Amino acid sequence: MSRVIVITGASEGIGALLARRLGAKGDSLVLGARRLDRLEQVAKETGSSALAVPTDVTKRAEIDRLRDAALQRFGHIDVWVNNAGRGIGLRVMEFTEENLDEMLAVNLKSAWYGMQAVIPHFQARRRGHLVNISSVLARVPLVSARSAYSAAKAALNALTANLRMDLRAEYPDIHVSLVMPGPVATEFHNNALGGTPAGRGIEMQSTEQVVEVLEQVIDRPVSEAYTNPSATGLVRNYYQDVAAFEEGLAARTT
Repeated sequence: MSRVIVITGASEGIGALLARRLGAKGDSLVLGARRLDRLEQVAKETGSSALAVPTDVTKRAEIDRLRDAALQRFGHIDVWVNNAGRGIGLRVMEFTEENLDEMLAVNLKSAWYGMQAVIPHFQARRRGHLVNISSVLARVPLVSARSAYSAAKAALNALTANLRMDLRAEYPDIHVSLVMPGPVATEFHNNALGGTPAGRGIEMQSTEQVVEVLEQVIDRPVSEAYTNPSATGLVRNYYQDVAAFEEGLAARTT
């Protein structure tokens, strides 16, 4: 059955490939990103009736406009994927207030805007699926140079879990999923300053590997999913003995 799926950050990387794969399945897509030329190219490549909507995800009004465009074209929304994100390569004592504000705006507030835009629609229909894309860095401090990004994603994890709890009893058919990739070979990784998790207990994945997991989550909703199979053990080891894990990590990186 064809679904109506909204994807932010859809002009490149994970969002673009996810759009192409879902379009090939026959899903109807509404794609949001700032760069309209690239967004329209992705829309053409999906092979479906995709709608490209130029969207600055840091502005609530534009997220609302993305939702409204989807409803006007298709009448409803089945799945909303908060995929937009941006990294920065500065440690805790290096980044400025402006740097932190940018990380929070792009990686946290944009997803919060998306939640507040689409969840009332899901509640009215009593069904729907929200997917928030976070990062394994929200759970384990593998790369201190991504501290502001990691902090924003950790906050996103908390908002996602609390929203899921808020909806659980009254709206059992509204699913809220959190998907946490590790390092991924995309423009996001290539353009970000600072270190990456590669070589620190978790291997870099291809965009295709991450999107395969995303497709599975969209088809069969779960509360949380790591895209890299090794992440589950890594996170478990970290929380079992934080001090020992961090000591070992420091020894491998000095």
